[in-house]
Amino acid sequence: MDEPTLRALLDDLAAGRVDADTVIARLRTLPFADVGGALVDHHRALRQGRPEAVFGPGKSPEQCARIVAELLDNGIGPVLMTRASADQVKAVEALVGPGVHEAGCLLYRAPDRVRPERVLVMTAGTADLPVADECAITLRAYGFDAVRITDVGVAGLHRFLDRVDDVLAADAVVVVAGMEGALASVVGGLAAAPVVAVPTSVGYGSGLDGVTALLAMTASCASGVTVVGIDNGFGAACAVARILR
Repeated sequence: MDEPTLRALLDDLAAGRVDADTVIARLRTLPFADVGGALVDHHRALRQGRPEAVFGPGKSPEQCARIVAELLDNGIGPVLMTRASADQVKAVEALVGPGVHEAGCLLYRAPDRVRPERVLVMTAGTADLPVADECAITLRAYGFDAVRITDVGVAGLHRFLDRVDDVLAADAVVVVAGMEGALASVVGGLAAAPVVAVPTSVGYGSGLDGVTALLAMTASCASGVTVVGIDNGFGAACAVARILR
């Protein structure tokens, strides 16, 4: 249940197009629904402007299918499942039909209207692309058509310098980087727009599966850089959506 749906329901009640019993029946699913082992939060879109997303790991394919179906049946906004396995995708699509399957995510009802804000998703290297892809499809679910800039890390800084104008014109920038995570400080020192940094687990031994990049980004001398968890492209997209609400 999101705000436009609730307003439309109340307008229908006021105009006599539906009766009170119908409205009560619809509102019974608020604020959540029990679908057997999972409590689906139908109030999320009403509270935050964005519906609940479905995190695949730890859930059975059948649970994923029930949750996605519940979200599709009780709202009009996008429905996104992240980190989905092949078996989970198969179960969901068998129940509700095919969705957009990208970057290990499954998306239904992406907004037709693209928001005007210009959001960049940048990667330091091509090895960071899976995390950037998760970020981009999450942004798409929230109405942003992100511009992708890839493989512009500090090991070849001239590649980044060729795209400085894009950075300066952006309304928000997501920087996805592993190794030592230096690209976030470079972008943070140039961009006036909000910068959200995503450390990735890409790197050799002392990279510590992303911990080095995480600590470097949180210790950045570029003030105001926001940092999310390791490999959390979804969280970075959510941060941008909150900032640009």
